[in-house]
Amino acid sequence: MERPRLIPIKLDNYKPLREIVFESLREAIIQGKLRPGERLMEIQLAEEMGVSRTPVREAIRKLELEGFVVMAPRKGAYVSNVSVKDIVDVFEVRSALEGLAAGLAAERITSEEMDQLEVTLVKISAICQEDIDAIVEGDASFHEIIYRASRNERLTQIITQLQEQIRRFRMTSLSRPGRSKIVLGEHKKIVEAISDRNVDLAQTLAREHIENAEQNFLNTLREEEA
Repeated sequence: MERPRLIPIKLDNYKPLREIVFESLREAIIQGKLRPGERLMEIQLAEEMGVSRTPVREAIRKLELEGFVVMAPRKGAYVSNVSVKDIVDVFEVRSALEGLAAGLAAERITSEEMDQLEVTLVKISAICQEDIDAIVEGDASFHEIIYRASRNERLTQIITQLQEQIRRFRMTSLSRPGRSKIVLGEHKKIVEAISDRNVDLAQTLAREHIENAEQNFLNTLREEEA
């Protein structure tokens, strides 16, 4: 099956062209339009996006630095495969960080941020289950409120550095039938713990939430391989 075409770049953005191309290719990888193991041909990508090869080449180099692309000697650039160890490593770190963030939020969250969490839950519950992009965006917004509520800028910076890798996993995990409803239920329990100022419970529920996401992601990969 021929993969979906990339959307031509629109030059109505204030960002440098190389940055726009980079973000477009990264998004295509996250969404699975450019799949693991697929070779990235500069000429083909440039034609599809309506740009020259130079910004494509620069974007591929940056994608390599972020772990989305690997360079093979004499063969060129390929979309990186995600190994089980990569998945486990990222989720282990995220589980610890999310637990810490939720615990701190239970201590430090403001009434305004608490309202934002509640509103976000309502918005997520109203999203059509087939609108995976909206679900992913809602899930990300939920967690970002908790990060802010932790009042720990260093923690937020570290989690932010993982965001694109997390988003790559999140897209696959939340695409699994029925998963978004389960996630919503887990979110509600976390919000209740934070609202009750129950630090230990908030930490535990946040860690379990990420561990469940990891198991769900691994199950999805096994099914795809089967």
